[in-house]
Amino acid sequence: MPVTDDLSLLIAAAQDAGKIAARYFHGFADRWDKPGGLGPVTEADLAVDQMLREELTAARPNYGWLSEETEDGAERLKAEHVFIVDPIDGTRSFIEGSTTWAHSLAVARRGRVEAAVVYLPLRDKLYAAARDKGATLNGKSLAVSPRRDLEGATVLAAKPNFTPSRWINATVPPITRAFRSSLAYRLSLVGEGRFDAMMTLHPTWEWDVAAGSLIVEEAGGTVSDPARRPARFNNPVPQLSGMVAGATAIHDALLTHLA
Repeated sequence: MPVTDDLSLLIAAAQDAGKIAARYFHGFADRWDKPGGLGPVTEADLAVDQMLREELTAARPNYGWLSEETEDGAERLKAEHVFIVDPIDGTRSFIEGSTTWAHSLAVARRGRVEAAVVYLPLRDKLYAAARDKGATLNGKSLAVSPRRDLEGATVLAAKPNFTPSRWINATVPPITRAFRSSLAYRLSLVGEGRFDAMMTLHPTWEWDVAAGSLIVEEAGGTVSDPARRPARFNNPVPQLSGMVAGATAIHDALLTHLA
C-alpha cells in the first residue's frame, strides 16, 4: 500500500473526527476520570474513537489498532502495519473550552511511523506528513526552525522538565519555556518552525507522540528519546521513555545539557 494512500485515508478520517468532536464542544460532553489516575475522558473521546476504529480498520483490515480509548491487546503486535491513534489529544483543554486539542492519527510499519496527521478542527490546522514525502500544514510545506544557538531558544515543555536536578550541574540552560496541553500539537508547532524544540522527559504514551514525531522529522528536524535512541512504536507496553524533538542543533544541545 503506497504511503500516500494511507495519508489520504488519515486525512479524511481526521476531518470526520473533527465534525464529531465539534458537536460535543463547549460543555456538551459528559466527562469522568479514568481509573488509576490516567486523566479525564469524555463522551467525545469515545465517540471519535469508535468512528475512527470502524472507518480505518474497515479500509485496512490487516492493520493493527492502538488507541488511547480502546482496550489494548497483543494482536496488534503481529501486524506489519498498525494505526496509532489519540482520538482527542488534550482532553483537559477540550473540557476547559480551549481550542488547542487535536486528533492525532498515525500509521506505523515495523516500528516506524510512515504516515501521520494532527488535526485541530477548531483552529482549521491540518498537519500531515508521509515518510520521505515531507510535512505540510494545510497543504503548505513545513520546515523546522533554522536556529543553532541554544541560548534564547523556545522550547515547548511542562514545568517539571525544568527541575534543576534534570540538568547537568543542576543548571537549566538559558531557554524560553512555552506550553501547549497537546503533545501532538507541541510537536506540530516545532515542525512548523514556530518553536525551536519540545521535550517531555517522563514515560510517554505512543499515541501522544507518534503522529507528531513524523511531522518534525519530515520538516527536517530530529527526534529521539532523552537517551538519544530513535523512537520505535508498537511496543508491547505502548510507551516511550520520553521525547526530545526539534531543529537538529537545538535537539542535540538540549540532550548535551540533560543530566
